[in-house]
Amino acid sequence: MSDFFRKFANLTSSAMGSPWAFIAAGLVIVVWAVTGPVFHYSDTWQLVINTGTTIVTFLMVFLIQNTQNRDATAVHLKLDELLRAVSEARTGMVDLEDLSDEELGKLRREFQDLRKKKQMEKERFHDTGRERRNPGRRLEDRLGSEEP
Repeated sequence: MSDFFRKFANLTSSAMGSPWAFIAAGLVIVVWAVTGPVFHYSDTWQLVINTGTTIVTFLMVFLIQNTQNRDATAVHLKLDELLRAVSEARTGMVDLEDLSDEELGKLRREFQDLRKKKQMEKERFHDTGRERRNPGRRLEDRLGSEEP
């Protein structure tokens, strides 16, 4: 059953994402609007489009969600493989999507701290290079001026 649904969802999402599907949907709207005067803009006339769009929307939500889940899983697997292939990468980063929100927040803060630390090292290295060229200038003077 799941293999059938996967194939059906992929086929349907490809078809519904095509320009032809958009044109067909536009034509349905035009035909519905043109038939308005024929049916005297009755409640039934309005109910037809409301019911039709509600049903299509309801079903498409499940198809779109299935497709997005499969795409996200494929991307995660590709990233996991890249993490495993790079020797310097932390393999603990594999399967991050299974972590809780708190664990993800902690990891995000670690990366923010790491980025700040690297930025400070970069600035310190940059300042050290300036200081060798002009050792008489104070740090405050160097930061306030763009001259080397």
